Amino acid sequence: MTSINKPIEVMKRYEMKYVLSPRQTAFLKERLMGRMYEDRYGLTSIASLYYDTPDRRLIRASMEKPLFKEKIRLRSYGIATNSSPVYLELKRKTGSIVYKRRVSTTIPNVNDFFAGKGEIGKDGQISREISYFRDYYKELVPSCLIIYDRVAYYEKDGDLRLTIDHDPRFRTRDLDLTTSMEGESLLPPGNTILEIKVQEAMPLWLSTVLAEGEIYKTSFSKYGEAYKWQALKRAE
Repeated sequence: MTSINKPIEVMKRYEMKYVLSPRQTAFLKERLMGRMYEDRYGLTSIASLYYDTPDRRLIRASMEKPLFKEKIRLRSYGIATNSSPVYLELKRKTGSIVYKRRVSTTIPNVNDFFAGKGEIGKDGQISREISYFRDYYKELVPSCLIIYDRVAYYEKDGDLRLTIDHDPRFRTRDLDLTTSMEGESLLPPGNTILEIKVQEAMPLWLSTVLAEGEIYKTSFSKYGEAYKWQALKRAE
C-alpha cells in the first residue's frame, strides 16, 4: 500500500477499466470481501488538472486510440492550497501497459514551470522527462479538471490494486485545484469506474468474479469523455 504523502514516483503496470452499474458495484464489493482490503484513507476526493496545447492536441491524438499516447496532469488529494503537496504526473500508455512518472511539488512551482521559469522537482531522470515533454509541446495550458471520489483496495500479499471511482465529474472553467470539488457528472447517478492495476497477469479468482458479474472491459477515459461532452455542447 502506498502512502498519499509518499507516493511511488515511477510506475509500470497493466491497467484495465470498467464502467459499473450500481448493481455491479455492490456485487463486486461483496465479492472482494476477504480477498482485498480498503486502504486506510477510505473514500478520497481526487482532482486532476490536465494540461494540453491550446488546440487540444494531446486529447485529440488520444481519442484516435493510437498504440502509444501520453498525457500530463497535476493531481491533488482534496482541495489544494498554494503550499500543500500536489503531484505533477506524466502518464504514457502503450497498449495496456501504463508508465507513470511523477514529482511532488506545489502549485506556484508548477505555474512557474509551465511558464518556462526553471525545472520541476530535483534534478534527475523524472524531472528531465517531464521537462522534455513540456519543451516538446512548447505551450501547455490548463485544459480540463477531472474530479472523482475514490476508494482504493489492495491485496495483502500481492501487487494487485483496484480502485472504484464514484461520481466522476469535470469542469472546463475555474481550472483551479484550490477552489472546489464540483463539476458536471460524466456518468448516470450511481455508476462507477473500476480500474484494475497489476504488475503481471490478473488473478484467476478476479477474472471469475468479473465474468459472474457480467463486468466487461472498456476504454473509458475521463478526460476523453469530458472532451466529447464539450464538443457536443459546442455543436448544439
